[in-house]
Amino acid sequence: MEKIADISKTTAVKAKTTTSKGDRIFDIVNITLLTIVVLVCLIPFIHILAISLSSARPIMSGEVSLFPVEWTTEAYVKVFSDMSMIRSLGFTVMLTVIFTILCMAMTIAAGYPLSKSNLKGRGFFMVLIIITMFFSGGIIPEYILVRNLHLLDTMWALILPGLISPFYLIIMISFFRNIPESLEEAAEMDGSSHFYTLWRIILPLSLPVIATLSLFYAVGRWNGFMDTLMYINSPELYPLQLKLYQLIQNNMASELMRNEVVGSAQMMPESLKAASVIFATIPILIVYPWLQRYFVSGVMLGAVKG
Repeated sequence: MEKIADISKTTAVKAKTTTSKGDRIFDIVNITLLTIVVLVCLIPFIHILAISLSSARPIMSGEVSLFPVEWTTEAYVKVFSDMSMIRSLGFTVMLTVIFTILCMAMTIAAGYPLSKSNLKGRGFFMVLIIITMFFSGGIIPEYILVRNLHLLDTMWALILPGLISPFYLIIMISFFRNIPESLEEAAEMDGSSHFYTLWRIILPLSLPVIATLSLFYAVGRWNGFMDTLMYINSPELYPLQLKLYQLIQNNMASELMRNEVVGSAQMMPESLKAASVIFATIPILIVYPWLQRYFVSGVMLGAVKG
């Protein structure tokens, strides 16, 4: 019996050792892949940052890679002294905040009732939502609709057409359905209404999904420029991305003119374009650390006791 016990102990130790080795290999592979992904994402950003802090000569000669050459902040001085860029930044921040708040309000208002299995017509509404993920009217009908609603050249043309995303709505519905029904039943027994239950019980438990979808909505609005290209004509309503698009287009036109007639146009320095890109990217990157702490799926752990 003692020999059998020793054999079983030896086997268990070997199995544990094999498992620990497999876990270490798996961790090494995960860390390696994560490092590669981080480098792939960071290297272009670092390259643009290096160009924005370098002078014109090393940029044109191709000397700048990941570190600035002939360090200078002249490009950032020009960007921050351009009042049109500052005005676009302020408008883009205001537009993104309003858009995100309204989108989350609509997503929550639609997702909460659709998460209830006893809602009459729930399947019909879900089919309509899913259809919109695969089929749309197209750009021209959307433009005609915005024009007929007298939204052209207004801020609301950038907000109302994309006020809710079917994909994000489905994510919200799935999250609401995973919340234990016993919480709502207990609230109903205490005389709580649906709105009060949603506000005081459901939404505090939904901070992770609210933070995540808010970030997705905000990034999508911050990076959007096609709708402004179609709907906006007033320069005071230009968001940052449209300003960057115009800078690049004007630079390309100037380069073509310079090729035709030498000295007829001056091409924008690459450092100024890079500084404009950094200027438009940094604000949305600053938001992420404030929302990262909500990306925790275990917020409901212990909410319901047996």
